[in-house]
Amino acid sequence: MHDVAHSREPHEPHLAHDHQSVPSDLALRVKSLESLLVEKGLVDPAALDVLIDTYEHKIGPRNGAHVVARAWVDQSYKSRLLANGTAAIAELGYGGRGGDYLVVVENTPRVHNVIVCTLCSCYPWAVLGLPPVWYKSAAYRSRAVIDPRGVLREFGLELPEDVEIRVWDSTAELRYLVLPERPANSENLSEEELAALVTRDAMVGVAKVTLAPLGVCT
Repeated sequence: MHDVAHSREPHEPHLAHDHQSVPSDLALRVKSLESLLVEKGLVDPAALDVLIDTYEHKIGPRNGAHVVARAWVDQSYKSRLLANGTAAIAELGYGGRGGDYLVVVENTPRVHNVIVCTLCSCYPWAVLGLPPVWYKSAAYRSRAVIDPRGVLREFGLELPEDVEIRVWDSTAELRYLVLPERPANSENLSEEELAALVTRDAMVGVAKVTLAPLGVCT
């Protein structure tokens, strides 16, 4: 079985050998199809721009990062988030597809949570946007359950043996979001600055949040 890392997007920074100077075959096919549809008048380029902007900025990991940062700075909100994720994200204006039934699980120094969907690719769209390629891969969906520590190692996350790893299997009815640990020495950061540190991978559980300004993966 191929490593999960081989299923990651070409732009993922961890794997230098995945970088390429030309678009992938899939990207070229998508571009060709888009050009054909536009040429035949079946698709409005402006409408496509609106759709892309929606998923990048309104239905994307920036939403989840906002939720996480608010939980880090507001203990009351954090309590509500862990008690009822669906209602808590609705307080911030998020919800809908993939957010109707949302459970938030908290990482601690002794417990690390990982999200997977073993049957397909159920994913909390409302707070994380579109699922990445590796999340939908057969390698990740199977191995995250039977060898979570090994999978995390392939993502560059080495956890001590005394840290318990809990794997949560999403379904069409129930989705999960990881509340990562707040990085040490971040007490002086604003909520906005904290949100900029939170990545999609950290909210799936295959990474941790660090003080390096990595930005939000999309």
